[in-house]
Amino acid sequence: MLGLSFILAVSAAFSDPYSVPKEQLDPKKVYWGMSSSFERAGEIDYERAIKATPEYDQIAKQKVQRGTGKYWILLSQASDRVVRSISRIGQETACDLIASRGYLASLNPPIPAEDVTQVLLDAIQGKTKTARKK
Repeated sequence: MLGLSFILAVSAAFSDPYSVPKEQLDPKKVYWGMSSSFERAGEIDYERAIKATPEYDQIAKQKVQRGTGKYWILLSQASDRVVRSISRIGQETACDLIASRGYLASLNPPIPAEDVTQVLLDAIQGKTKTARKK
């Protein structure tokens, strides 16, 4: 029994949650999860995700002019699709925080993060029905 208590105490010590210091928090760069307490962070390339949407593809194929109403509507729809996909992969993977690529590494001290951009792109393009927890 004492051995089990020791193992639990040691494992708890090594799985202390991370947190983004309040003075370094940029809420525009945290897309999903609680920045005050998380164990495994993921990072994504938001611009690349936007460009992978069918809406952005429509902008490019139809040469929709930037600044027009149609452009902003399609871009808004693309953004909504990306946000929904980020939420989905956040719920379906082991990442309990998803932030902009490079943001967590720029903090002091830096916080390690797994790049889950490809998982996000697959979700946007419907290549995977469910992302798996690791």
